[in-house]
Amino acid sequence: MQSNHPRTGVRIAMIDMRKINLESLNSATKYPSIVTFHERDPKRGMLTEKPIDTFAGNVLLTEKVDGTGTRIVAFPNGDYIIGSREHLLHARGDLVANLTDGVVETLRPVADALWTPGSGTQVVVLYLEVYGGNIGRNASQYTGNGRTGFRMFDAAAVPGSVLVRTPAEAASWREDGGQNFLTEQELQDMAVRQGIGLTPRLGMLPASEVPTGIEEMHAFLTSRIPETNVALDADAGRIPEGIVLRTEDRSVIAKARLQDYANTLRRRSGR
Repeated sequence: MQSNHPRTGVRIAMIDMRKINLESLNSATKYPSIVTFHERDPKRGMLTEKPIDTFAGNVLLTEKVDGTGTRIVAFPNGDYIIGSREHLLHARGDLVANLTDGVVETLRPVADALWTPGSGTQVVVLYLEVYGGNIGRNASQYTGNGRTGFRMFDAAAVPGSVLVRTPAEAASWREDGGQNFLTEQELQDMAVRQGIGLTPRLGMLPASEVPTGIEEMHAFLTSRIPETNVALDADAGRIPEGIVLRTEDRSVIAKARLQDYANTLRRRSGR
Protein backbone atom coordinates (compact mmCIF):
# COMPACT_ATOMS: atom_id res chain seq x y z
CA MET A 1 0.00 0.00 0.00
CA GLN A 2 1.08 3.55 -0.72
CA SER A 3 -0.24 6.96 0.26
CA ASN A 4 0.54 10.48 -0.90
CA HIS A 5 1.40 13.44 1.27
CA PRO A 6 -1.55 15.82 0.66
CA ARG A 7 0.68 18.87 0.05
CA THR A 8 4.01 17.62 -1.28
CA GLY A 9 2.80 14.53 -3.10
CA VAL A 10 5.61 12.43 -1.56
CA ARG A 11 4.75 8.74 -1.92
CA ILE A 12 5.00 6.69 1.26
CA ALA A 13 5.26 2.96 0.57
CA MET A 14 6.61 2.02 3.98
CA ILE A 15 7.35 4.04 7.10
CA ASP A 16 11.05 4.02 7.92
CA MET A 17 11.81 5.13 11.48
CA ARG A 18 15.24 6.35 10.37
CA LYS A 19 13.96 8.63 7.63
CA ILE A 20 11.00 10.40 9.20
CA ASN A 21 11.11 13.80 10.91
CA LEU A 22 11.38 12.91 14.60
CA GLU A 23 10.19 16.35 15.70
CA SER A 24 7.05 15.87 13.61
CA LEU A 25 6.59 12.36 15.01
CA ASN A 26 6.95 13.68 18.54
CA SER A 27 4.36 16.38 17.95
CA ALA A 28 1.88 14.21 16.04
CA THR A 29 1.84 11.48 18.70
CA LYS A 30 1.49 13.56 21.87
CA TYR A 31 -1.62 12.90 23.92
CA PRO A 32 -4.17 15.73 24.21
CA SER A 33 -4.60 17.40 27.57
CA ILE A 34 -7.60 16.25 29.64
CA VAL A 35 -9.56 18.98 31.38
CA THR A 36 -10.74 18.75 34.98
CA PHE A 37 -14.44 18.01 35.40
CA HIS A 38 -14.90 21.14 37.53
CA GLU A 39 -13.00 24.28 36.63
CA ARG A 40 -10.24 25.38 38.97
CA ASP A 41 -9.93 28.88 40.42
CA PRO A 42 -6.33 29.81 39.48
CA LYS A 43 -6.06 32.33 42.32
CA ARG A 44 -7.37 30.21 45.15
CA GLY A 45 -6.38 26.78 43.83
CA MET A 46 -9.84 25.41 44.56
CA LEU A 47 -12.42 23.81 42.32
CA THR A 48 -15.39 25.96 41.37
CA GLU A 49 -19.00 24.84 41.06
CA LYS A 50 -18.76 25.19 37.27
CA PRO A 51 -18.49 21.79 35.57
CA ILE A 52 -17.37 21.30 31.98
CA ASP A 53 -19.89 21.12 29.14
CA THR A 54 -22.69 18.74 29.96
CA PHE A 55 -22.14 15.13 29.00
CA ALA A 56 -24.62 13.51 26.63
CA GLY A 57 -25.43 9.87 25.97
CA ASN A 58 -23.55 7.25 27.94
CA VAL A 59 -20.40 7.97 29.94
CA LEU A 60 -17.57 5.47 30.44
CA LEU A 61 -15.80 5.56 33.79
CA THR A 62 -12.18 4.42 34.13
CA GLU A 63 -9.73 4.62 37.00
CA LYS A 64 -7.26 7.49 36.75
CA VAL A 65 -3.89 6.02 37.63
CA ASP A 66 -1.37 8.45 39.11
CA GLY A 67 1.97 7.91 37.39
CA THR A 68 3.70 9.33 34.36
CA GLY A 69 2.09 9.44 30.93
CA THR A 70 4.06 7.56 28.29
CA ARG A 71 3.67 6.31 24.72
CA ILE A 72 4.92 3.56 22.50
CA VAL A 73 4.95 4.48 18.82
CA ALA A 74 4.74 1.16 16.97
CA PHE A 75 5.85 0.99 13.33
CA PRO A 76 4.44 -1.65 10.95
CA ASN A 77 7.82 -3.39 10.56
CA GLY A 78 8.29 -3.91 14.31
CA ASP A 79 10.40 -0.85 15.05
CA TYR A 80 9.25 1.33 17.91
CA ILE A 81 9.95 4.51 19.82
CA ILE A 82 9.22 4.96 23.52
CA GLY A 83 8.37 8.45 24.70
CA SER A 84 7.30 10.37 27.77
CA ARG A 85 4.41 12.80 27.60
CA GLU A 86 6.61 15.46 25.98
CA HIS A 87 9.82 13.79 24.74
CA LEU A 88 11.04 10.79 22.77
CA LEU A 89 13.27 8.65 25.00
CA HIS A 90 14.34 5.48 23.22
CA ALA A 91 14.12 3.71 19.86
CA ARG A 92 14.47 0.03 19.10
CA GLY A 93 18.15 -0.71 18.50
CA ASP A 94 19.52 2.20 20.54
CA LEU A 95 22.71 1.20 22.33
CA VAL A 96 22.09 3.62 25.18
CA ALA A 97 18.68 4.01 26.80
CA ASN A 98 17.30 7.01 28.67
CA LEU A 99 16.44 5.47 32.02
CA THR A 100 14.51 8.48 33.36
CA ASP A 101 11.94 7.37 35.96
CA GLY A 102 12.31 3.76 34.86
CA VAL A 103 9.96 4.35 31.92
CA VAL A 104 12.18 2.75 29.27
CA GLU A 105 13.15 -0.14 31.54
CA THR A 106 9.47 -0.84 32.18
CA LEU A 107 8.18 -0.47 28.64
CA ARG A 108 11.02 -1.87 26.52
CA PRO A 109 9.98 -5.52 27.09
CA VAL A 110 6.40 -4.54 26.24
CA ALA A 111 7.47 -2.81 23.02
CA ASP A 112 9.73 -5.73 22.07
CA ALA A 113 6.78 -8.10 22.30
CA LEU A 114 4.28 -6.01 20.33
CA TRP A 115 2.52 -7.66 17.44
CA THR A 116 2.77 -5.52 14.29
CA PRO A 117 1.31 -6.19 10.83
CA GLY A 118 4.62 -6.12 8.94
CA SER A 119 3.45 -3.52 6.44
CA GLY A 120 1.30 -0.43 6.37
CA THR A 121 1.28 3.34 6.00
CA GLN A 122 0.53 4.40 9.55
CA VAL A 123 1.98 4.11 13.03
CA VAL A 124 -0.04 3.03 16.03
CA VAL A 125 0.49 4.88 19.30
CA LEU A 126 -0.18 3.14 22.60
CA TYR A 127 -0.69 5.53 25.50
CA LEU A 128 0.22 4.08 28.88
CA GLU A 129 0.52 5.20 32.47
CA VAL A 130 3.68 3.92 34.18
CA TYR A 131 3.25 4.03 37.95
CA GLY A 132 4.66 2.84 41.26
CA GLY A 133 8.42 2.63 41.85
CA ASN A 134 9.65 6.16 42.54
CA ILE A 135 7.20 7.78 40.12
CA GLY A 136 5.32 10.70 41.60
CA ARG A 137 4.37 11.59 45.13
CA ASN A 138 1.65 8.94 45.29
CA ALA A 139 3.79 5.97 44.26
CA SER A 140 3.37 4.40 47.71
CA GLN A 141 -0.36 4.06 47.09
CA TYR A 142 0.46 1.44 44.45
CA THR A 143 3.48 -0.27 45.98
CA GLY A 144 5.28 -0.65 49.27
CA ASN A 145 8.18 -2.53 47.72
CA GLY A 146 9.26 -0.25 44.89
CA ARG A 147 7.53 -2.23 42.17
CA THR A 148 6.63 -0.57 38.86
CA GLY A 149 3.57 -1.26 36.72
CA PHE A 150 1.82 0.07 33.66
CA ARG A 151 -1.67 0.25 32.18
CA MET A 152 -2.79 1.33 28.72
CA PHE A 153 -5.44 4.03 28.70
CA ASP A 154 -5.76 4.88 25.02
CA ALA A 155 -4.43 4.22 21.51
CA ALA A 156 -4.51 6.05 18.20
CA ALA A 157 -3.41 5.69 14.59
CA VAL A 158 -1.28 8.35 12.89
CA PRO A 159 -0.89 8.28 9.08
CA GLY A 160 2.65 8.20 7.73
CA SER A 161 1.82 11.20 5.55
CA VAL A 162 1.74 13.38 8.67
CA LEU A 163 5.28 12.38 9.60
CA VAL A 164 6.78 14.11 6.55
CA ARG A 165 5.15 17.41 7.41
CA THR A 166 6.94 20.14 9.33
CA PRO A 167 6.67 19.98 13.14
CA ALA A 168 4.37 23.01 13.07
CA GLU A 169 2.09 21.33 10.52
CA ALA A 170 2.06 18.12 12.56
CA ALA A 171 1.15 20.07 15.70
CA SER A 172 -1.68 21.86 13.89
CA TRP A 173 -2.97 18.54 12.56
CA ARG A 174 -3.00 17.07 16.07
CA GLU A 175 -4.62 20.11 17.68
CA ASP A 176 -7.37 19.98 15.05
CA GLY A 177 -8.25 16.46 16.15
CA GLY A 178 -6.39 14.59 13.42
CA GLN A 179 -5.42 11.62 15.60
CA ASN A 180 -7.67 8.62 14.92
CA PHE A 181 -8.37 7.19 18.37
CA LEU A 182 -9.60 3.65 18.78
CA THR A 183 -13.12 3.02 19.95
CA GLU A 184 -13.59 1.39 23.34
CA GLN A 185 -14.19 -2.00 21.74
CA GLU A 186 -11.15 -1.63 19.48
CA LEU A 187 -9.06 -0.63 22.48
CA GLN A 188 -10.18 -3.67 24.44
CA ASP A 189 -9.47 -5.92 21.44
CA MET A 190 -5.97 -4.44 21.12
CA ALA A 191 -5.31 -4.92 24.83
CA VAL A 192 -6.18 -8.62 24.52
CA ARG A 193 -4.14 -9.06 21.34
CA GLN A 194 -1.07 -7.34 22.78
CA GLY A 195 -1.45 -8.77 26.28
CA ILE A 196 -1.50 -5.32 27.90
CA GLY A 197 -3.79 -4.44 30.79
CA LEU A 198 -6.09 -1.45 30.46
CA THR A 199 -6.79 1.11 33.14
CA PRO A 200 -9.66 -0.46 35.14
CA ARG A 201 -13.11 0.02 33.69
CA LEU A 202 -15.55 1.14 36.40
CA GLY A 203 -18.76 0.97 34.41
CA MET A 204 -20.96 2.92 32.03
CA LEU A 205 -23.81 5.16 33.09
CA PRO A 206 -26.22 7.64 31.51
CA ALA A 207 -24.93 11.22 31.39
CA SER A 208 -27.91 12.29 33.51
CA GLU A 209 -26.44 10.32 36.42
CA VAL A 210 -23.10 12.15 36.41
CA PRO A 211 -23.17 14.55 39.41
CA THR A 212 -22.41 18.21 38.74
CA GLY A 213 -21.90 19.59 42.26
CA ILE A 214 -18.64 19.52 44.24
CA GLU A 215 -20.06 17.61 47.23
CA GLU A 216 -21.99 15.25 44.99
CA MET A 217 -18.94 14.49 42.84
CA HIS A 218 -16.82 13.85 45.93
CA ALA A 219 -19.39 11.35 47.20
CA PHE A 220 -19.60 9.81 43.72
CA LEU A 221 -15.83 9.28 43.59
CA THR A 222 -15.56 7.72 47.04
CA SER A 223 -18.41 5.32 46.29
CA ARG A 224 -17.27 4.36 42.79
CA ILE A 225 -13.61 3.81 43.65
CA PRO A 226 -13.01 3.34 47.39
CA GLU A 227 -9.49 2.08 46.69
CA THR A 228 -7.22 1.62 43.68
CA ASN A 229 -7.69 -1.46 41.53
CA VAL A 230 -4.07 -1.54 40.36
CA ALA A 231 -2.06 -2.01 43.57
CA LEU A 232 1.18 -3.85 42.82
CA ASP A 233 1.72 -5.52 46.19
CA ALA A 234 0.12 -6.10 49.58
CA ASP A 235 2.00 -3.18 51.16
CA ALA A 236 0.49 -0.52 48.89
CA GLY A 237 -1.47 2.32 50.52
CA ARG A 238 -4.30 1.82 47.97
CA ILE A 239 -5.72 5.37 48.08
CA PRO A 240 -7.03 6.00 44.54
CA GLU A 241 -6.25 9.01 42.36
CA GLY A 242 -9.67 9.47 40.78
CA ILE A 243 -11.77 8.77 37.71
CA VAL A 244 -11.68 9.69 34.02
CA LEU A 245 -15.11 10.27 32.49
CA ARG A 246 -15.53 9.87 28.72
CA THR A 247 -18.50 9.91 26.37
CA GLU A 248 -18.80 6.96 24.00
CA ASP A 249 -18.03 9.16 20.98
CA ARG A 250 -15.03 10.76 22.77
CA SER A 251 -16.49 14.24 22.30
CA VAL A 252 -16.07 15.00 26.02
CA ILE A 253 -13.30 13.65 28.26
CA ALA A 254 -12.61 14.92 31.77
CA LYS A 255 -10.78 13.88 34.92
CA ALA A 256 -11.91 14.10 38.52
CA ARG A 257 -9.21 13.73 41.21
CA LEU A 258 -10.42 12.69 44.63
CA GLN A 259 -7.85 14.89 46.43
CA ASP A 260 -8.99 18.00 44.55
CA TYR A 261 -12.53 17.56 45.84
CA ALA A 262 -11.43 16.69 49.36
CA ASN A 263 -9.17 19.76 49.51
CA THR A 264 -11.87 22.05 48.14
CA LEU A 265 -14.45 20.85 50.67
CA ARG A 266 -11.94 21.12 53.53
CA ARG A 267 -11.02 24.70 52.62
CA ARG A 268 -14.67 25.64 52.28
CA SER A 269 -15.32 24.41 55.81
CA GLY A 270 -12.32 26.38 57.12
CA ARG A 271 -10.47 23.30 58.38
